Amino acid sequence: MNLVPLIQLSRGGTPECLHFGAVAVANTRGQVLAQVGDPHWLTFSRSTLKALQALPFIQAGGVAHFGLTTAQVALLCASHNGEDMHVAQAQDMLDKAGLTYQALRCGCHVPGLFTLLDQAPPAGLQFDERHNNCSGKHAGFLAYCVQHGLSLDDYIDPQHPLQAAIRRDVARAVGMDAEDFQMGLDGCSAPNYALPLSKLAYGYARLASGARDAEFGHSFAMLSEAMTSHPEMVSGTGRNDLAFMQAGRGDWVSKVGADGVQVLGSKSRGEAFAIKIIDGNKPALFAASVEVLDQLGWLDAAQRTALAPWRASILRNARQLSVGERRPVFKLQRAA
Repeated sequence: MNLVPLIQLSRGGTPECLHFGAVAVANTRGQVLAQVGDPHWLTFSRSTLKALQALPFIQAGGVAHFGLTTAQVALLCASHNGEDMHVAQAQDMLDKAGLTYQALRCGCHVPGLFTLLDQAPPAGLQFDERHNNCSGKHAGFLAYCVQHGLSLDDYIDPQHPLQAAIRRDVARAVGMDAEDFQMGLDGCSAPNYALPLSKLAYGYARLASGARDAEFGHSFAMLSEAMTSHPEMVSGTGRNDLAFMQAGRGDWVSKVGADGVQVLGSKSRGEAFAIKIIDGNKPALFAASVEVLDQLGWLDAAQRTALAPWRASILRNARQLSVGERRPVFKLQRAA
């Protein structure tokens, strides 16, 4: 297991926690430009896959067919907070497909606005499948099925024609054979795939390159533009993807995944990095991601300041007393 220390926490000057992981930086040709640990470490892509899972729908003209807005295209790629703005867009997408939220097979959970931001939900809060962080992705799944006359009840079954189309297009986007995918079920019950970090980074370098991509140019341009134009739809209040894409000023396409996965691509550079923190610790993941951006030279002074809270360098307790520090302990190794 070629994973290396990425982030160290100390308290009173004594090391207390150490978070291991790996990083791969790749370009649109699939070349690994820099790495930490094993750049080909196999990990489930989790929600970083969403933009690529939308490819069959985008490729088939689903956006024009149903009249989706740019914000709704962003919601296809989202792990959203379940805020009112997200629920309203998910409902409108379902309306356009002639469906109700009961058709969604993503399940129901407390909105991320509360769970992800460590806030208590108000008493009597009512929520349903539209509040699920994956409801936009699933609304897109259903719309594809409506457009192509496919069955709705089993659209998340790995053998369903929709999922076969997703496997095909994801494989093309990351430069793999679909038969080589290792599959699992994601938190929303849809199939998800384990990918080498280098392949995930390659897919996002292509996504960020947009119209320059020879195979998926139109679709990648539509998806990446939607994500950077509406980062609040991709994540929501207080979330890292919103902060990262705002700091990127339209250049960075950012997507986090559960259990310690983050991918970020640069449109102008045609490059992306994928990172995995093996214990899934989110503060460590975000701190490592900012450090990768810094070591790659992608940050100017204003961006460094904007992302300082995501480095979370100073550890504070409930009284806001400084009790320790969080610091990176890795160095990107550049390809020869």
